[in-house]
Amino acid sequence: MFRRTALATLAAVATLTLVSCGNDQPAASNNPSTPTLSGTVTVFAAASLTGSFTQLGKDFEAANPGAKVVFNFAGSSALAQQINQGAPADVFASAAPKNMDQVTDKGTPTTFAQNTLEIAVPKGNPGNITGLKDFTDQNKKIALCAAQVPCGAAAEKVFKAVSLTPQPDSLEQDVKAALTKVSLGEVDAALVYKTDVLAAKDKVDGIEFPEADMAINEYPIATLTKGANAAGAKAFVDYVLSDKGKAVLTAAGFAAP
Repeated sequence: MFRRTALATLAAVATLTLVSCGNDQPAASNNPSTPTLSGTVTVFAAASLTGSFTQLGKDFEAANPGAKVVFNFAGSSALAQQINQGAPADVFASAAPKNMDQVTDKGTPTTFAQNTLEIAVPKGNPGNITGLKDFTDQNKKIALCAAQVPCGAAAEKVFKAVSLTPQPDSLEQDVKAALTKVSLGEVDAALVYKTDVLAAKDKVDGIEFPEADMAINEYPIATLTKGANAAGAKAFVDYVLSDKGKAVLTAAGFAAP
């Protein structure tokens, strides 16, 4: 009798143990560990994205304390060349699809913003610039972006559309260099992006012109397949495309694609 009672007790304990273990298992599966981003995300971005992407980088780091974003800002053509020559990068954001197409080792690009040209002049417009026709006046000091740079290609397209031949005094390798010449008063005018005029509103004035709609720049972004931080690259691109990313870009003057 005692033997049967002891066996029954052991069986009950074993059953309760199995039930308890069975109940614990689903609870564990319902709370999987969430991997956190870490390491450096290296982003090659067009010069015209300097202000907005710097802010996006800070916001991304705040949302992902284990990650750090490092930027290389330059003309899109130069960045594409650097990437193809093996420069380490995780993300490429270009100011034109043409330069993105030059990069072979990339994921699928996504257009995330648009930008238009605007005439930038020093504060007070001392050169009395009124429109595109002034860019043909040899007595005016003019800066343009070089043709291989997206802002230069856009300017070239606009001038061709209105049958004007500009007379630039300098051709710059990125839009920030052209803008700097204006802000320092070294030229009477330059063709830059609307976003650049907005970013430098304390130093330059902007003159809009209707022909700008003839050359709207589309900005694509893509992860790079040879990047060292694939997870971080994808997360950063997703952040740029998110509502928070769009809000930063809109505040900087970019239009939605």
